[in-house]
Amino acid sequence: MTDSDAGEILADVRRGVGRILVNRPKALNALTTDMVVALDQVLAEWERIPLTAVVLASTSAKAFCAGGDIRTIREHSLNGDTEAAERFFASEYRLNARIAEYPVPFVSLIDGLCMGGGLGLSVHGSFRVVTERAVLAMPETGIGFFPDIGASYFLPRLPGAIGMYLGLTGSRLDAADALYTGLGTHFVRADGLDAVGDALADAPGEPADVVLNRLAGRSPVGESGLAAVRGDLDRTFGAPTLGEIHERLRRLGTPWATTALAALESASPQSLEITHALLARGRQRTLRECLDAELALTRTIIRTPDFLEGVRAALVDKDRTPVWRRASLAGRTQSSS
Repeated sequence: MTDSDAGEILADVRRGVGRILVNRPKALNALTTDMVVALDQVLAEWERIPLTAVVLASTSAKAFCAGGDIRTIREHSLNGDTEAAERFFASEYRLNARIAEYPVPFVSLIDGLCMGGGLGLSVHGSFRVVTERAVLAMPETGIGFFPDIGASYFLPRLPGAIGMYLGLTGSRLDAADALYTGLGTHFVRADGLDAVGDALADAPGEPADVVLNRLAGRSPVGESGLAAVRGDLDRTFGAPTLGEIHERLRRLGTPWATTALAALESASPQSLEITHALLARGRQRTLRECLDAELALTRTIIRTPDFLEGVRAALVDKDRTPVWRRASLAGRTQSSS
C-alpha cells in the first residue's frame, strides 16, 4: 500500500479496485488542504488506468469524515491569510466535482460520523453504503457558516422540503433516515464493510449496484423518523420564507416542530438567511454552478463575526454558547449566492 501526506490518505489498487482510506482518526478525519489535494491527486492518477470501481472508507469506527478542518480556516481568517482559506475551499470543491464526474463507480463506506465535508466526499459519488453506526448531517448554520461542498446542489434535489430542513436545522440522520432521503443508497452492517472492495473485485463485469445489493443487510429504512413526520416537514419547510417557516412550526407545536424550531433559534440568523437563499436558487443550477457560488460566498462568510464566533463556541472553547451578531450582508449575499 502506498500512502501520501504522512499517512493521512492511504491508497492502493488491488485486483482492479482502487481503495482509499482516510486516516486522521484523532481528528475524526477532519479534512486539511493537504488531505484534499492528496485525494484529488490519487483520483486524477487513477482516471488513467482501467478500474472496476473506487472504494472510499475510513480507518476509524467513529467517523467516516467529520467535515473540513474548520478551526484551521478560522485561524487563517483571524490571521488575514485569505489565500490559505481560499486554497482549502477551492481544492475541496474541485475534489467534489471530480467525484461527481468520476468515470467508474465511486463507492463510499459511511461508518460513524459523516458531516459537512464528509458528505462532500461521498454524496457526489455513485453509491453511499451506510452502516448501523452512520450519522449524517450538514450542521453549518450552527457555526455561522452555510452548507457548502455542493450542498446547494444536492439538498434541493432531495424529496419534498427535506433538503431545506436539513440545511437550515443541521438535523442528524441515522442510517434509516439516510436511506429514506436517498443520501444513503445501500445498507451494510459495519462488520461486513471489509467485504465490499473484494466483492467488487470478484465481479468486474457486474453493475456495482447488483454487487452491493448482494452484500446488503435488512434495510432499516422502515424505521425512519423523518418518514413519520414527512407531511409536517414538507408543509413547514416548504414555506416560501424563513419567517413563514418559523410561523408554521410554531403553529404546528408538535415535539418534532418544537425541536426544529429550537434548532433554528439557536443557529446564526445570518447563516439561515444565506442558506435559505442558496438552497432556493440551487435547484436551477448545475453542480459546478453551485460550487462556484459557494466558493464566492466563502470569501465573505469566513470574515464575518458570526463565523468566527460560531467556530469558537463549537470547536475552540466548546462552550456551545455563541453570541450571534447580525452582520449586514444584504448586497453581497444577493450577488454572490
